[in-house]
Formats: sequence, structure tokens, C-alpha cells
Amino acid sequence: MEKLKQIYEGKAKKLYETKDADQLIQEFKDDATAFDATKRGTILNKGVINNKLSEKIFTMLEKEGVPTHFVKRMNDRDMLVKKVRIIPVEVTIRNIVAGGMAKLLGLEEGIILKEPVLEYHYKEDKLHDPLINDYHIKALDIATDKELEAIKKYSFKINDLLRKFFDSKGLMLVDFKLEFGRHKGKVILADEISPDTCRLWDKKTKEKLDKDRFRRDLGNVEEAYQEVLRRVME
Repeated sequence: MEKLKQIYEGKAKKLYETKDADQLIQEFKDDATAFDATKRGTILNKGVINNKLSEKIFTMLEKEGVPTHFVKRMNDRDMLVKKVRIIPVEVTIRNIVAGGMAKLLGLEEGIILKEPVLEYHYKEDKLHDPLINDYHIKALDIATDKELEAIKKYSFKINDLLRKFFDSKGLMLVDFKLEFGRHKGKVILADEISPDTCRLWDKKTKEKLDKDRFRRDLGNVEEAYQEVLRRVME
């Protein structure tokens, strides 16, 4: 399968058309951004790592009954995916207080939540991805009741599966974001699952092994991504 016309370039990936109208090639970049792209940089081989991690995790999720856009990993940076219409809502699942939740509610990072928290954020960098709820989504016709029901069901199932998966690798899944799209009338998981989209802490030391190392200038960013890949692929 060859790359034809580039149809999209985001902060971390590019999308290309293929000869198959139902399939795209998703190319993972090394570009790194934070704070709605006001901070920019490069993480060496991030694209290669995130492509391999996403392949591993999408394959696991598919086996457990979660439909995804993943078809196959083609090479180090390219993944063949189903063509979807992205629903413009980011879903965040939080297991431990960190990041935006800590800031919003004035809480200390590291508090373990009694149960997972699901948040919706409207996908718009100019507005800083504002927090919205079910009523906004339905009133603005962003998604139907049936689609929201599927998104919630899959999000909590993915959380259960990923928590167990990462725990077995010595990692705590603090929080993560998901994106869903429409494919042939059904809601399926899209985008990627990687240290770009997940907060992952070492179980013993609580060391951050994710994009927070870039956001907060903690150093050893490439090493953290490599460590996650090493553990996941063991």
C-alpha cells in the first residue's frame, strides 16, 4: 500500500490517502507539542516508539472486543488504519489526580480516585479544549445518545484493560485520552495510545515516564519513552 495525497497534518501525525478509499496511512512524527501547541520541540524517535506501542495495544484491545481503526503496522513510522470521521470530543479517563484535574480542582497530584472519572473535552486548541458534558454534546449535535453510550462503554472497558496491562509492566496508568470516530455507522477507537496520550508512572518510584517529562522540562524524555517501549514489548 502506497501513500498518495496527504489529507491531514496534526501535531503528532500525518494522514495519507491510499488506493483503498476505506483505508489511510497514519504517519507518526517526532514533533512534540504541549499547552495547545504553544510549546514545541522534538523527541528523538518518538514516532517510531508510539507506532510500535499503538500496534501492541490496539491489537490487545481488538482481541478483547474493542473495535479500533488499526489495520496493521507497515514500517517504523507508518500504520495502516480504517478511514473514520473523528468525533470532535476527547475523552479523558482519570484514575489518579494529575494534570488538568489537579489544576481545575486545586488538588494534589497523586491522589488515587475512588473510581475512574470520565471527562469530555471539546477538540479545539484555540479554546484550550474546554471541558464539556453530555448535554453540550447532545445539544450541539456532536454525537447521538447511542454514540455516547458506546463511547462511555468502550472508554471504561479500555481503562480496565489498560490498567491491568500496564500494571503487569510495572506501570501505573494515571490518566489517558481517547479519540473515537465513525466507521460504517459504528463508533470505533482511533488516534493512538502511547506516552503522548497516557500518563504513566513507575509503580515503585512514581517516576513519570510520559509526555509530562517534555511538558515540565524534567529531562530524559527520550529515555522515558524508550523505557515504556522496553517494558511493553517484553
